[in-house]
Amino acid sequence: MYERLKEIMKPVKGTKARKPKPHSLRGKRAAVAKAARRPTPATRGEHSRAEVKRKVAAKAAAEASAAARLGKIRKRPVQNQGPMGRIDAELPDPLALPPSFQREVAIDTSSWPILAIVGRPNVGKSTLFNRLTSSRRSIVGDEPGITRDRIYGEIEWSGQHARVVDTGGILPDDPELIPSEIFRQARTALDEADSIVMVVDGRTALAAPDYDLARILLRGGKPLLLAVNKIDTEKMEEQTAEYRRLGIREILPISSEHGVGIGELLDHVFATFPKTEPAAAAPVEAEPEVAEEGESRHRTHGEFQQHETSIAIIGRPNVGKSTLLNVLTGSSRAIVSPIAGTTRDAVDEVMEYDGGLLRFVDTAGIRRKGKTRMMAEKLSVVMARRHLEAADVALLIIDATEGVTSNDATIGGYAHESGRSVILVVNKWDLVTTGRTDGKPPADKEIFEEQLRKVLKYLAYAPVVFISAAEGKNIHTVLKLVKEVAAERRKRVSTGQMNRFLEKIDFQRATVPAANKMRIFYMTQAAVAPPTFILFTNRQVKLHFAFQRFLENQIRAAFGFRGSPIWFKVRARDK
Repeated sequence: MYERLKEIMKPVKGTKARKPKPHSLRGKRAAVAKAARRPTPATRGEHSRAEVKRKVAAKAAAEASAAARLGKIRKRPVQNQGPMGRIDAELPDPLALPPSFQREVAIDTSSWPILAIVGRPNVGKSTLFNRLTSSRRSIVGDEPGITRDRIYGEIEWSGQHARVVDTGGILPDDPELIPSEIFRQARTALDEADSIVMVVDGRTALAAPDYDLARILLRGGKPLLLAVNKIDTEKMEEQTAEYRRLGIREILPISSEHGVGIGELLDHVFATFPKTEPAAAAPVEAEPEVAEEGESRHRTHGEFQQHETSIAIIGRPNVGKSTLLNVLTGSSRAIVSPIAGTTRDAVDEVMEYDGGLLRFVDTAGIRRKGKTRMMAEKLSVVMARRHLEAADVALLIIDATEGVTSNDATIGGYAHESGRSVILVVNKWDLVTTGRTDGKPPADKEIFEEQLRKVLKYLAYAPVVFISAAEGKNIHTVLKLVKEVAAERRKRVSTGQMNRFLEKIDFQRATVPAANKMRIFYMTQAAVAPPTFILFTNRQVKLHFAFQRFLENQIRAAFGFRGSPIWFKVRARDK
């Protein structure tokens, strides 16, 4: 039949075959011919009913196995079938931890020897730092003066450990603000260093800053090594003799970019360190938690009790991020100046508070792509985003004198989408209240917070605090909120508690389109940091925004999770 239809529909010689119309006789014949085609016996088995049944059965078995691991499947749905009976026995939580668990292993690096890398601008210090630490911690570029603050890292060589610090380009006699602050930061690194590596550019002649820096280092009396960088070939090693005029005995040609001479440099440096092994902290067994009467039974920690909490300080340029870091840690760790964009590398500092360690990370000011012209500024924004995603809590700094801007909303969106807990910090509040000089009345906190919530609607869960970093006002409130938000972030709710919570919710109040309506059988918390809940439903549909907001508000009213975003995942259960 197929061959006969093929002969009938064969086009006349010399004419072009056209696609027939569906309602015509030729179109109907074409439809019959298409329906007559059948797959060959070799491929027919792939589409057979038996094969389809086997695939469906395998998929159902896999989903049933996954559901069994997450918790028992309830036989009766929660919605639209009347109130459920009280759950007397606690449902087993497969993600629950044993009564005793181990904390993270904490290693004290305060006793490790310190290696300081110094030199004038654009000689390859940051490239050497990244090579030694096997990371991209410092921003590297052709522009001079990219590194400004002190950057710390850890290295290991032949079973020994040490800390290495990267400093900015030193110009001892430069009276400008930024170079003088860089020199002050470098002097701090030199004072705490056990060994020093001075880096010079092997492709350029010696300059006056090289001689001035060499004299300062020789007067210090600490072990000193001169690393002649950018020596890529053996012929260029002959040029290193010229650098003996600096008066430094130990000279070593290296290439930080290609890794030439790095092993010899580490051998020499570690030979000057004391032969002491760092003692690693042994895992501490935590006592099982016992819930007292009237106390909530959910835990305020995750799978492991954190040794330290990482807090990223984010915001637009020149809103007071570095000033806040210095005030929180009680040090002059970061360079502070009225020039926007002073901070480029991420600067971190660890402090102890309320029995725990807090690592504050000062990031560069995040600006629009069209406003970043220099390569260093673009890289600093990328590094700021990277450190934000690695943190637990984000402090979003807002300038009270300028109000909430669209750039603040964009930066807050970065933190929200990455799942970080957020605290809104309104800085320079003194300049719009007690220290106001423009003759206007003092600003009102309630009105400002109302405007803040209006622009940052998606951060309704984030607490707000008003501070003055320059005067040190209300700083203790920031530390308390960081501690509270970090604990809420790692809170876990058992499956039994969640099911009892679902029984009390009136889902009729949630306005959901008919196409997105679903029936929730039960819900369980699958992860912490951020809290993630899995909804087992009768349909695999996308969770509507209005329903998600309604459910999130109900969960926050019952269990808290202050300052942390809540994620939902929908998983349909086969009927």
